[in-house]
Amino acid sequence: MKLILNVVWLVLCGFWMAIGYVVAGLICCVLIVTIPFGIASFRIASYALWPFGRTTVERRDAGAGSLLGNIIWIVFAGWWLALGHIVTGIALCVSIIGIPLGIANFKLIPISLMPLGREIVPTDRPFATR
Repeated sequence: MKLILNVVWLVLCGFWMAIGYVVAGLICCVLIVTIPFGIASFRIASYALWPFGRTTVERRDAGAGSLLGNIIWIVFAGWWLALGHIVTGIALCVSIIGIPLGIANFKLIPISLMPLGREIVPTDRPFATR
């Protein structure tokens, strides 16, 4: 079931959302100071391509630096990407078949706003909620 959902997701919205994250990551990597944001954006791009069967958990070693970085990320790139998830999620929820994909889009909004201090793990990994 995860494979089917991922393939439908990829075709309907995953590819386009991943392109948005890759563009944000490239812009961040061009500016030397924001390379950590670019790396986080590339990590989320892979998650946006294939989200079913994976989840995000907080990293315990993330500190004040990731909080400050997330605030900067929200101002410059996060809200654009979150807006893309909102628009795509609403469009997918119009049809009955797209409702699970729209809900998955809404679940990606928090990580698009605050990517630093999060880790993407498989859902079947033991202790994935730690």
